[in-house]
Amino acid sequence: MPIDFSYATAFLVGFFGGVHCVGMCGGIVGALTFGLSPEKRKQWSGSFPYILVYNLGRVLSYTIAGAVVAGISLLALDVFAIHQAQTVLKAVAGLFMLVLGFYLGGWWNGLLKIEKLGSRLWKYIEPLGRKLMPVQTLPQAFVLGMIWGWLPCGLVYSVLIFTLTATSIQDGALIMLSFGLGTLPTVISMGLMAAMLSAFVRQPWVRHVAGALVVLFGIMMLWQATDSYGSGWLSS
Repeated sequence: MPIDFSYATAFLVGFFGGVHCVGMCGGIVGALTFGLSPEKRKQWSGSFPYILVYNLGRVLSYTIAGAVVAGISLLALDVFAIHQAQTVLKAVAGLFMLVLGFYLGGWWNGLLKIEKLGSRLWKYIEPLGRKLMPVQTLPQAFVLGMIWGWLPCGLVYSVLIFTLTATSIQDGALIMLSFGLGTLPTVISMGLMAAMLSAFVRQPWVRHVAGALVVLFGIMMLWQATDSYGSGWLSS
């Protein structure tokens, strides 16, 4: 797998999926500054540090999740010594990339159904975040961001599946870090710039191009998996 390409793909998925992130996290970010004084809330310099720190916590959770998933995948491959398992994981990741590409392109919203898988766990995590609100300090904002980084999200889950093919724990962490960084421009810029970015990303041709690129990447992964399986079968 071309690692540099995987980082770029993860970043683009985060960027073009940013509108979805605003829909899920926008309310949280909007409520983030309710505990601040009216003077701070009116000034961009007063509220921005809290929004930035919150998002850094969210991205850190994505990075940790990527490291954990990649670590579990590599451990399982080592323990069970299943030589074709990496090929199977690559095929699964390729299929998820296809589903994600269809979602980004606006052709199929089946990805949203995947979010329901994390709803049972989220009902135990969500109360922890509520205890931190209203946010009055930067550490509170950071911890809240880390907690909300585990919010059920089909977009995040799809990229996490992608980390199953990572060649190391560091690689898995960097893939999710790239994805998280891609979401920052839209989620942080909740004012005029967010409206401009949202308008840009919502344009049909932009979403179609983004979706097509991710679908193409998914097809490449499936082709690589098929080629690897065929080569392994012939050599056995």
